[in-house]
Amino acid sequence: QSNFLLVLKMSIFVPYKVYLRGILLHYFIQKKSAAETHRILVQTYGDNALSDTTCRDWFRRFKNNDFELEDKERSGAPKKFQDKELEQLLDEDPSQTLSELGKILQVDESTVSKRLKGLGMIQKQGHWVPYELELLLQRQKRKGFLHRIVTGDEKWIHYPWLEASSLYLVGSAGCNLL
Repeated sequence: QSNFLLVLKMSIFVPYKVYLRGILLHYFIQKKSAAETHRILVQTYGDNALSDTTCRDWFRRFKNNDFELEDKERSGAPKKFQDKELEQLLDEDPSQTLSELGKILQVDESTVSKRLKGLGMIQKQGHWVPYELELLLQRQKRKGFLHRIVTGDEKWIHYPWLEASSLYLVGSAGCNLL
């Protein structure tokens, strides 16, 4: 049984918000407190658990007889374009500027900039690339191989990638030492 629990804890299962809210409702009906429920969630789901504040908020909703587990409609302006539209524009031409993208999507440059940041995109050398690629570009900017060459007494050059652990000579082809 302990092996089963170990496998369960190490699985890659990431619970959806609605799934976790259902668990909150279950423990609410079982008369558990929000704090106790939060501890159980953290013990079971680790970093994927809801925060203590979120657990308390949902318990407050349940106490007010609001048992709807889906998110409610939020106020504020609706999105004027979908992220997929922006991604398609970048696939067509990754060298477009914020201004050009804003004109095409009929929104302000700052809106496009916020969405690109949300998508993890960054502009490098005139092209929009995923932020992960920025790390690869930084690796290329590091010093070349010259910083690995060690010289001594102006005669010796050491190449660290050509190190030999030992040298064997065959037969009488040995060398004479002075």
